[in-house]
Amino acid sequence: MKKTAIIKGRGAQINKHNRFLKNEYFIEDDFLNYCEKEGDNPDNNRTQYIEIFPKTILNKVTSTDIGMAYSMNPYQGCEHGCIYCYARNTHEYWGYSAGLDFERKILFKRNAPQLLEAKLNSKNWKPENIMFSGNTDCYQPIEKKLEITRDMLKILLKYKHPVSIITKNKLILRDLDILKELAQLNLLHVSISITSLSEETRRILEPRTASIKNRLKTVKLLSENGIPVNVMMAPIIPAINNHEIFELVRTVAKLGAVSMGYTIVRLNGAIGEIFTDWVRKTLPDRADKILHQIEDCHGGTLNSSEFGKRMRGEGKISEQVAMQFRLARKKFMSDVCLPPLDYSLFTNDYNSQMRLF
Repeated sequence: MKKTAIIKGRGAQINKHNRFLKNEYFIEDDFLNYCEKEGDNPDNNRTQYIEIFPKTILNKVTSTDIGMAYSMNPYQGCEHGCIYCYARNTHEYWGYSAGLDFERKILFKRNAPQLLEAKLNSKNWKPENIMFSGNTDCYQPIEKKLEITRDMLKILLKYKHPVSIITKNKLILRDLDILKELAQLNLLHVSISITSLSEETRRILEPRTASIKNRLKTVKLLSENGIPVNVMMAPIIPAINNHEIFELVRTVAKLGAVSMGYTIVRLNGAIGEIFTDWVRKTLPDRADKILHQIEDCHGGTLNSSEFGKRMRGEGKISEQVAMQFRLARKKFMSDVCLPPLDYSLFTNDYNSQMRLF
């Protein structure tokens, strides 16, 4: 089967209608014909950056599937363009599409460092697990210019507050100076997301992320600098990357990773249609196989929302994945683990003032 022409440098190939909006936007053929005649481009595929002004930056996590108390996201939307990203649906709450809009309309929170410091200094704040990028990557391309994540890390170090980070981007190495200080105090866990060891697979699944070579280098350099690294194979997509489990665990263990985790792909909300459109255009020869095997992991549908099952799946394929991971971790990571975070060092301005009395 011949591949359909795709939008280069993007994951999603459509702008799925926002379920919260009454009106739907279409580009009609007569308008496209007019643009072609006039030499105009109706869609330049450029990324837009839009500043927003939130009143809070910490989000309380209530999911029993995720071992963290709070997440914080300096950015909404993500230019990395990972086609499977569960966070796409959140863009609909901002009035945009979970499809191309998620990758091309990036909302940034310049006041995030100030909001974080104010929260840490509040009278009743007690240190709890906070994770960067519970939703979208805190080291996506625009961070190189804005440095919002770096400024937030400085604040966490100032108050000696533990933090976890998950990212796909080698840009995290820019902040090695701060990360090393946090790690020396047992205040840091870093997770590097590596979905595949194949650069070809990476390019179609995650078009604007760091290369596999650079991500593996990031694992190595972080580990060599005393920073505990967990690698997330997230997500595992049947018939695309589930055959790589043993080799990926073996590779990152050699580079110094002390922990490994995974999730099974789940195509919740609008992502089901976006992914289906993408896989039929990008991998038409095995699209049906991929979709059917994903359904096999979720009771016959593309998504499960049930806590305890949605991230691990069910059925024979999910059982095989879980077994492979248990064996791989036992073989390559049996004698290492992530060290516990130290919550005892935290101090804020309120507590410091109280000690005077």
